[in-house]
Amino acid sequence: MKTIVLGYPRVGEKRELKKATESYWKNDISEDDLSLIASQLRKKTWRTQQDQGIDLISSNDFSMYDQVLDICITLGCIPERFKNLNGLEQYFAMARGYQANGIDVTAMEMTKWFDTNYHYIVPEFVKNQTFNLNSDKIINEIKEALSLGISSKPVIIGPITFLLLGKEKEEGFNRLELLDEVLPVYQELLLEIDKQGVEYLQIDEPILATDLSFQEQQALKKAYKYFSEIKVDVKYILTNYFDCYGENLELALQLPVQVLHIDVVRCSMQLDDILKTNLIGDKILSLGVVDGRNIWINDFEKSLQLIKKAQAKLGEDQVWLGTSCSLLHVPYNLELEEHNAQLKSEVKQWLAFAKQKLQEIMVLKQLALNEKNDTAMSFFVKNKKANNSRKVSALIHNNVVNRRVDNLKPTDSERVSQFSVRQQLQRKALKLPLFPTTTIGSFPQTKEVRQTRAKFKKGQVSQDEYDAFIQKETEDTIRFQEKIDLDVLVHGEFERNDMVEYFGEQLEGFSFTKFGWVQSYGSRCVKPPIIFGDVSRPKPMTVKWSSYAQSITKKYVKGMLTGPVTILQWSFVRNDQPRSVTCNQIALAIRDEVRDLEDAGVKIIQIDEPALREGLPLRKEDWKAYLDWAINAFKISASVVKDETQIHTHMCYSEFNDIIESIAQMDADVITIETSRSEMELLKAFVDFKYPNEIGPGVYDIHSPRVPSQEEIEYLLDKASSLLPSGNIWVNPDCGLKTRDWPETKTALKNLVQSANRMREKVTNVV
Repeated sequence: MKTIVLGYPRVGEKRELKKATESYWKNDISEDDLSLIASQLRKKTWRTQQDQGIDLISSNDFSMYDQVLDICITLGCIPERFKNLNGLEQYFAMARGYQANGIDVTAMEMTKWFDTNYHYIVPEFVKNQTFNLNSDKIINEIKEALSLGISSKPVIIGPITFLLLGKEKEEGFNRLELLDEVLPVYQELLLEIDKQGVEYLQIDEPILATDLSFQEQQALKKAYKYFSEIKVDVKYILTNYFDCYGENLELALQLPVQVLHIDVVRCSMQLDDILKTNLIGDKILSLGVVDGRNIWINDFEKSLQLIKKAQAKLGEDQVWLGTSCSLLHVPYNLELEEHNAQLKSEVKQWLAFAKQKLQEIMVLKQLALNEKNDTAMSFFVKNKKANNSRKVSALIHNNVVNRRVDNLKPTDSERVSQFSVRQQLQRKALKLPLFPTTTIGSFPQTKEVRQTRAKFKKGQVSQDEYDAFIQKETEDTIRFQEKIDLDVLVHGEFERNDMVEYFGEQLEGFSFTKFGWVQSYGSRCVKPPIIFGDVSRPKPMTVKWSSYAQSITKKYVKGMLTGPVTILQWSFVRNDQPRSVTCNQIALAIRDEVRDLEDAGVKIIQIDEPALREGLPLRKEDWKAYLDWAINAFKISASVVKDETQIHTHMCYSEFNDIIESIAQMDADVITIETSRSEMELLKAFVDFKYPNEIGPGVYDIHSPRVPSQEEIEYLLDKASSLLPSGNIWVNPDCGLKTRDWPETKTALKNLVQSANRMREKVTNVV
């Protein structure tokens, strides 16, 4: 019985890779310096798994930015506009765009990795695309591990997942038509891997967790038949995660691979489905029993039941134990939280981060093989005691909150009037111009802002000193927005560390880590709060700074809130009750905040829901149930206001076509979306649906250091106005400006305002 880890976090326990990468971008360190730090992180990761006794340790799960971008580079799938760049300069340009040395290229699109908060770079395909083996990264990491005495298990993204996660950039072909072109390059890669003496290769095909067409299933058969005919000694581990194989199970069982991995955390029922067939044959079954997506301790008793069931049918040699998916989605090490006063010891005993999950795998193996030594039995007893204590803990349950959820009525999620009535009332009350300009919320958080907040949390800065600092940053930002003549302002969010963490810190039922960093994209890391109990709002959370900002300007200032679905999705959520119940608890807390903002005189309130599409189940048969409660939770939070109060929401890096009807049901007065990287392509769903409410299609890609010109923004707005009524279009960036620097932000926003003015002139001239 081998133990297997599908992947490990890569940013470093204290975000060493993030800091090094951003220093490299600023030319503060060299490429060699960055490579050295990356190598040190990989070696530490491998040593950690080796020390815990893991048998199959991954290589090539490390990335400087994103694993999908890595496979694009490996396969030579590089869009033409980046061909004048080389090496890391080209690599990061594909992810972030590039504007220097006479070269100005936009970044590739970015979207969510299945139903996670991790963003991947979307491969771009054109008709007659060619591929070539273009990188030795995989081979170098295999050799690097071997230098430590570790015969690693390389990880690659499989050809069908690679193609289906990409996008055709011209019409007239289907990206699956490129399979015949890309398979020979995979063959070259497999032959090179085999030369290194690799025993097992992990091929990730998480697309198997989705609904696949007959054509897509046939492509899978073709690809793996092709692989089976390559003369190599390496054995293939086919991995799927995040859900069941579902209708793809029979196909997966028949593919010519030696090991099949299943996620029994998300879908324990598929183990029974496999065991009652005879299709598994002599394949090894890898059981993903330890959760790679959440931070709760394993329930050893439940896991052992699954393991024993598989052992009884297949035998010990045909069963492996491991993580459900890559541990990329969880923090590094719970031991780092030793002196964290915010993390109650009672809650801490219920948690396991990446390093602790390695221990869980090894203990489960020992218990499954009846190796009941003192260490294993001690872990088992401790695990059972902790899980039992969680079921009865007084920390978790709040009867007042539960009664309030139980008493929700259908009218609690409905505005007073329909949108057409509200729109006229809001136009009369707000008197905004055509193409009103605004931003999505946050402004650049400088080093000084971050340092001052850190000093305040450590008690090195008093409350009065901190408030004075935030007040000045807020006023300076208001004055800048007034100066460039933005129409609807924001206060800048300088008091906020993160759009979810900030709210969680002020809500009951949440706990927090100091070093629980998880990669969101590239160098962007977040510390997801931990929802361990019933959620409620003891007092107002945002009214103070929103009211202050509104008091110092005659222009409207938006109240800025994070929506209930996003707070849920971007937290580690309790797994002892339905997510829908937890989401309604959060929705009621946000509803109270919305009411208080309106009472304080805030006329425009934005409730961000960038994670709504992310939470969509992978199979369409499960969509309706999720969308029903998710949309209703947003409406609960937003529907407490008068008709004249304008409700905005924001979504980014999502495909909207399949859920556009549900987005319309949210009934937000204004929705802002990310569209700049796709050049307004995402607007098509709204146009085809005849979306009735107002839309702000993003015209400034804030995930890139590029500054869009006035002409570029105007080009995008022209495209938008050719698709939508001019009276329904807002002008705004794709997302918040927190990660940008002030100089580029100021230039971009000035260009944005000037472009909006030009659009108004065009409409006036036409009239």
